[in-house]
Amino acid sequence: MLSVISSKCLAMPKPFLSPLNDAVFKMLFGDSRDVEPLTNFLKSALSIPAEDYEEVTLADPHLAREGWDDKLGILDVKLKTRSGRVIDVEIQVSNQRDLRQRIVFYLAKMVTEQIGEGERYQTIQPAICILIADFTLIEENSSYHNRYRLHDAQSGSEFTDLLEINTLELPKLPKDDGTTLWDWMGFLKAESKEELDMLAEKNPEVKKVVAKLMTLSEDERTRMLAESRDKMRWDMDSRERAAREEGLEKGLEKVARNALKRGDSIEDIAELTGLSIEKIQALMLH
Repeated sequence: MLSVISSKCLAMPKPFLSPLNDAVFKMLFGDSRDVEPLTNFLKSALSIPAEDYEEVTLADPHLAREGWDDKLGILDVKLKTRSGRVIDVEIQVSNQRDLRQRIVFYLAKMVTEQIGEGERYQTIQPAICILIADFTLIEENSSYHNRYRLHDAQSGSEFTDLLEINTLELPKLPKDDGTTLWDWMGFLKAESKEELDMLAEKNPEVKKVVAKLMTLSEDERTRMLAESRDKMRWDMDSRERAAREEGLEKGLEKVARNALKRGDSIEDIAELTGLSIEKIQALMLH
């Protein structure tokens, strides 16, 4: 009896890792020894004076917790510029139910952690979030780049520039619009080596990151790490769907218990389920 093997099973794996994998993204853009790829990407996406990137410091991606019951925030890439601006770059490949609330929470934390007791509010610097989404988040328009600040709904006057959210949606990416931002988005979205080669030929800054990606893709340990992160995300997505069917809170607790048994870290479980650290620790005792 002949067995039938699908062409999908026979397909060769892609010759390069996806930059949308959070582990790979951090290696490409979160390397303190080489901040040039990150600053070049930021220059294409944000309206910030170029000289502010002359001094960039990658920060601890864990947001500060003020109380024992505070949620722990983990950002993909977090940095400070020369003037003190705090910038968070987030990658999301699936539209989580509380994504907008979580981004606002992270942004608020990035402001409040800047000052301690007795310090002046005037020292607060802008907090900026860049959300790269592999799905359509903003249904109201077809623009792949949206920038949100605090404005008056009627007059349009700006209240402050201390809070800013930029959304970059890959499914909305049009044909080449001639911008460097499009080049970077094309790099993140690329599905073939040919696409990467064309982008590398077109943009010398992207070319450097393409070379770095190919080097990482040849490293067996890096591939294993990326595959592990993908598997964890797939498992979490699958279990979250099951959780919705059997009751959200109980379902998420079940997801957390299974993840604990598998050996996932408490921080990763908290990030992906929305449960507090204390709740997960309590589950470990029962």
